[in-house]
Amino acid sequence: MTKYYLSALIRKLGLIQVLDKLRFYIQYILTSKARNNFFKAHPYLKLPPPYFLYETYNLNYESFYKNGSETAKWLADYFKKHKKLENVNILDWGCGPGRVIRHLPDYIDKSCNIYGTDYNEKYVKWCQMNLSDIKFIKNELAPPLKYENNFFDIIYGISIFTHLSKDMHYQWFNELLRVLKPNGILFLTLHGDAFKIKLTESEQKMYTSGQVVIKSNTKEGHRTYGAFHPDKFVHELIGNNKILEHVKGGVKNGMPQQDVWIIGKVV
Repeated sequence: MTKYYLSALIRKLGLIQVLDKLRFYIQYILTSKARNNFFKAHPYLKLPPPYFLYETYNLNYESFYKNGSETAKWLADYFKKHKKLENVNILDWGCGPGRVIRHLPDYIDKSCNIYGTDYNEKYVKWCQMNLSDIKFIKNELAPPLKYENNFFDIIYGISIFTHLSKDMHYQWFNELLRVLKPNGILFLTLHGDAFKIKLTESEQKMYTSGQVVIKSNTKEGHRTYGAFHPDKFVHELIGNNKILEHVKGGVKNGMPQQDVWIIGKVV
């Protein structure tokens, strides 16, 4: 618990992003041999620049690529429970540098159309230049998206609301519903009960009372900006829309796992 109080102090001083960048440089040095070996084994594989990987996942190239494929299959298996994956439009909201979306075509029917959007212009440009057969566009930190009403059958956001303010939660949830078709599905991963260990005592009290907890004092949307989601808050956010599935995250190898929420848009 002590390290989370120390983290809170660093955040309060406005130094959390500076220290995170320092952590990147340290990891960059420590992983140089492993990264070089990976590229020697896979000379034709296109991977984003190191800092892109660090910001959105980690600097383990093999894990970045392998886990991206496993996550894409994991998503497709969930989607298939609620939608027939033929001739559907799918959006990766917050696609980052393409860790998951690049693999999704391997697990769904070729008749599906896949789209990716992100507020980071550098990520989007890299994806546009390196990942084919997927349509990428840039969005802003705040809505709207550049899509028509009722355009998508499926939208997924992996750990995106986890880096947004409370007000932005409501803005983006409403915007995602706007571009989602009636009876379409919205797949989200959020910081649920398994992440309470990362909260200070006062933050845990807020969380237990059903309030979303925001760790800010850094750039909204960045990996160092955190949001934590008690069930009560998520139910309020979802409103009258249908909860198709809620899978609680546990702890795996000492690491908390995010909750899965699958929401059906009510007509």
